[in-house]
Amino acid sequence: MDYSTIIQNNLNSLNYFVPELLLTGLVLVLILADLFLGKERSPWMSIIALIGAAIVLVSVICQYELGSRSIFNDMLVVDPFSLYFKLLFLASTIMVVFLSIGSVELSGRPVGEYFTLLMTLTLGMFLMASSTNMVTIFISIELVSIVSFVLATYLKTRKRSSEAGLKYAIYGAFSSGLMLYGISILYGLTGTLSIYEIGPALAGKGSSELALLVSVLFMLAGFGYKIAAVPFHFWSPDVYEGAPTPITAFLSVGPKAAGFAVLIRFFNVALATGGGNGTTEWLSLAAINWPMLLAVLAVATMTLGNLVAIQQENIKRMLAYSSIAHAGYIMMGTLLLSDDGIFATIFYLVVYYLMNLGAFLVVIIFQDVIGSERISDWKGMARRAPIPAIAMGVFLFSLTGLPPTAGFIGKFYLFAAVIAKGPSFYWLAVVGLLNSVVALYYYARILKVMFFEQAEDEQSAEISISPFYVALLAIFAIPTLVLGLYWAPLSNLASHSVEFLRAL
Repeated sequence: MDYSTIIQNNLNSLNYFVPELLLTGLVLVLILADLFLGKERSPWMSIIALIGAAIVLVSVICQYELGSRSIFNDMLVVDPFSLYFKLLFLASTIMVVFLSIGSVELSGRPVGEYFTLLMTLTLGMFLMASSTNMVTIFISIELVSIVSFVLATYLKTRKRSSEAGLKYAIYGAFSSGLMLYGISILYGLTGTLSIYEIGPALAGKGSSELALLVSVLFMLAGFGYKIAAVPFHFWSPDVYEGAPTPITAFLSVGPKAAGFAVLIRFFNVALATGGGNGTTEWLSLAAINWPMLLAVLAVATMTLGNLVAIQQENIKRMLAYSSIAHAGYIMMGTLLLSDDGIFATIFYLVVYYLMNLGAFLVVIIFQDVIGSERISDWKGMARRAPIPAIAMGVFLFSLTGLPPTAGFIGKFYLFAAVIAKGPSFYWLAVVGLLNSVVALYYYARILKVMFFEQAEDEQSAEISISPFYVALLAIFAIPTLVLGLYWAPLSNLASHSVEFLRAL
């Protein structure tokens, strides 16, 4: 391909890169607005961010009629699979902007750079979902990681916030170095960085299985870091505790979903062979049992997350370990290389978005009014603030996977996909079910404190919750319940996205 053809291809690709261009423009507008409006006009920054995100949302929806298109000389792809995740990213960003507006933690602080960084992080997640080349995968992961470091330390006057950002950066740099080394080994084995060419190159050359194993393990360091999978989870509890709570909520949903988007696309395209309709199999390298490797990783992730969560007294740290455990559940669908498994994974990610952001919203509400993140300080909250307490009950039931919530449907699809894969995976479903029982213990503990324990007399006054927060709680709680009874729209959208994953 000559240079003129490459240039023409890149110019034509701009027509399909509209959401990313709009996000870039929004970042520039926020920078300029912050300069001209000044800190005292900071409420306008959230309005600009919301309007811009809404415009980007419309542009993403309009791209659904394009089908699957490779752009920028096969560096990125626009397909329903990436668009599904982009909708999830935008939904997360918009709701975190709302969470940030009312947060006491962020009050009195300049928020211009805050919303600018938030939109830049969203742009990085967009690129992660669309990347089909190892170079763009690495660059997009780094963009998300570096911006996340800054946002985690946004409360820079607080020691634990600075500590969280430092630990985040150290672990991030280490995992990025391992991932880059893994990519270099994979390039040496295949001579290509395109995920669509890696599989045929490996199958055709009979590459060294040991070198491939080392390469993929190192790359898993990068992927595992973003989804907080064991043993790359160490940053998660400290960062979740030290970061502003709206950012903690965002990190638990947005970058985690982006990490799974990259993980699914890489393993289902680069290391798979066969067609759709559930017939895809792992690349036939007899000495490497990829499903077992990832299954062990999933079991370790969900088990460690649940067992350590039991011991936590800080609600944000408890939700951090809960998030680690849920990464293990989601990985069960990823390792199957079946359309059912991918469907269950992306379906559950949306469900997880609703119930986890909802839980963090309750944390923000209680944190603002009582100034504490300790679970023991939530005594009697069901009487003092019944609406958020009941909503928290809905979210915790859903996180556990109890009917009639969306979490039950999500876990049902995950376990059904594992069982449908055959007897060799039954043990994985059993371990996942046992871990759900363990999770019920520490989620029920929160409910016990709120509903069945009495607060001290001086802390028993009724708490007034603003209509703004009540509306946000309804936005999360109602779909969490409705999707437990009628989930066809989300199911159809997820199924449509899976069909196009391997279309190119």
